[in-house]
Amino acid sequence: MQHYFTVDVEEYFQVSALEPYVPRERWGMLESRVRGAVERLLVALDGHRARATFFFLSWIAERDRQLVGEVVRGGHEIASHGTDHTRVTRLDPAAFRESVRRSKRTLEDLSGVEVLGYRAPSYSIVPGREWALEILVEEGYRYDSSLFPIRRPDYGYPGTRREPHAIQTPAGPLHEFPPATLRIAGLNVPAAGGGYFRQMPYGLTRLALRQAEKRGIPGMFYIHPWELDPHQPRLPVPWLTRIRHYRGLGRVAERLERLLTEFRFGRVRDSL
Repeated sequence: MQHYFTVDVEEYFQVSALEPYVPRERWGMLESRVRGAVERLLVALDGHRARATFFFLSWIAERDRQLVGEVVRGGHEIASHGTDHTRVTRLDPAAFRESVRRSKRTLEDLSGVEVLGYRAPSYSIVPGREWALEILVEEGYRYDSSLFPIRRPDYGYPGTRREPHAIQTPAGPLHEFPPATLRIAGLNVPAAGGGYFRQMPYGLTRLALRQAEKRGIPGMFYIHPWELDPHQPRLPVPWLTRIRHYRGLGRVAERLERLLTEFRFGRVRDSL
């Protein structure tokens, strides 16, 4: 079974947990560290002959125009993460359309490859924001990876299917690739990567992927480049936010090596 390895390409200061403390107008004044972290990921993936889908913020791509090409030359897929990590819950349809249109155009110009996929910042296509899926189809996207089948405020889409599936929108079909979850006692437990990979036992992610294999479907794993950067600058934020963002950074590289050894990974677009 080949699973999906995905990367949300964003800077350490662009994550939603830090949004109240790092205004967008300060982004250009902060140290950029995304290139080094992406390069470490490329080396790790190549060492295991794994391929991945990189969901880029066009904000990143516009400032390091060579990085997208390096990812493509490594045999990986380029997909969209929007423009500047604004959650869909904070956009109206017109602003969302502009974000996904601009991002797609920018990434295609830099990569020379058609961009087929999209992932919303913080999985923020939630109940009530289904219009976003229709807009994706209208803007030429063929798949989405934004519907997290868990229940959390402003995060997740409870009740959606756990396996890859097709969604019929008024504009046409859209393939949906949800992040992996672990089914325990009738509940979907998030286990796809990110903070869950850093802070929970490694066995949680491993079991979720094994459970997907038993069901005959690929599981979706995700990671952020900054999670491979334990020496990133520590920002002055409240203690709970510090725990949420920084805890577990030092163990990610070792866990990632184990994951790449135990499982086979490929790109989302190859399933299309």
